[in-house]
Amino acid sequence: MSTILRTLRNLRRIGIKDYGHQMQYIGDTKAGTLIGTDRWGNKYFENLAEELPLRTRWVDYKDKEFDAAHIEPGWHAWISYLVDKPPKDDPILRTGVRAWETKGHRANPTQSRSAYKPYSTTNPKINNWEPVVAPRT
Repeated sequence: MSTILRTLRNLRRIGIKDYGHQMQYIGDTKAGTLIGTDRWGNKYFENLAEELPLRTRWVDYKDKEFDAAHIEPGWHAWISYLVDKPPKDDPILRTGVRAWETKGHRANPTQSRSAYKPYSTTNPKINNWEPVVAPRT
């Protein structure tokens, strides 16, 4: 939670539209410089001067239903403070799309209807009891 003065200062800097967007999806207002955009349209920001330590970098997801799997590996390393330079400035992280990578983003299906569900092909060791009714005479 931020103070009223910080919220009003960021409202003046980013505008009413981005203020509403950030309050809807982040729950706080942040103003910073745009560092880069990945191939899926996510925007990455940084503000070293005014934010708290380890809260200076953030991502603005393109989609409304965001997931951590929507971040590319190079940008994930930058936003997690594993590297100092963003992938657009680092020659090691700027590898582009490899031949084995999928062209589009495939969402993580965990907790959805398309998630993997294992099943057993062996016979169960314990069987259910099925009563047999004797005919009445």
